[in-house]
Formats: sequence, C-alpha cells, structure tokens
Amino acid sequence: MTAVATDQPVEGRFDGREHRFPVRVYFEDTDLSGVVYHANYLRFMERARSDMLRLVGVDQRGVMEAGGGAYAVSDLTIKYRQPAKLDDALVVVSRLTRLRAAAVVIHQRVMRDTQTLAEAEVTAALVAPDGRPKRQPADWAAAYEKLIWNGD
Repeated sequence: MTAVATDQPVEGRFDGREHRFPVRVYFEDTDLSGVVYHANYLRFMERARSDMLRLVGVDQRGVMEAGGGAYAVSDLTIKYRQPAKLDDALVVVSRLTRLRAAAVVIHQRVMRDTQTLAEAEVTAALVAPDGRPKRQPADWAAAYEKLIWNGD
C-alpha cells in the first residue's frame, strides 16, 4: 500500500478570527477513571496553538533553528468544567485576545459539541536563546493584529 498525498496530519482552520482544532480522545489520554487526565487538556491546547501560529505564517521552527528564539508559556490559568471521555470528538477553540511587544495572549476552550469542558488563558512569550523576552517580528505582530478578538 502506498501513501496518498492527502495523508497529512490533522489541521485546524480559521472561522473568522477563531481557530478551531479537532481532537479525538484516545485511550492514552485517559486516566484510570476513564476520563481525560487533566494535563492532557494542556497538550490539546498546545497542539491547537502551534497549528494556529503555523496557519498565520509564524515559522517557529525556522526562527528557532536560526537562533532567533522560541515561544514559551509564561503564564497560564485553566478552569476545568466537565470531563471528556474516551472516543469523544472535541474541538479546541482559540482566540488571540491581546498582543504585547514580546508576547501574545490566547484564550482557549476545549469543547464537546456546544459544551465547554475546559478553558484557559495562555500567555506565550517569545524568548531569545539566553531566556530573555524578545520583541516579536513585525510581520508576526501584523498577522496577530488582524486576529485580535474584540467580541465580534
């Protein structure tokens, strides 16, 4: 059997200013009680943020390999509301809410249909290889400006 050109990783999409990233709950995501282990919500959100940034043209790998630094989570608050379970089809909804010189703030919700299971406010800061905050490139900031959620 040969690979097909459409055999690509799951990608999210933008719906207006919202990024939507599908996730399926697998056995490895659950704990002994059969619900998603709390730390795995953070994994789902990380994948969604990485996909969102890639779709807006942020080449995190290229910048990192060129010695320009990388994003790191500098602040995170999360609220767990309802459990997700094995085989649930989820979507991580991400919205950029604030832009700072060296960081972007992203609100994320893990949803099952219309129900919010977990939500978080994440600050991702660009840090230089020495660990100090670094101003984001102008083209990244311009792309983010177009996506800032203002409630519309």
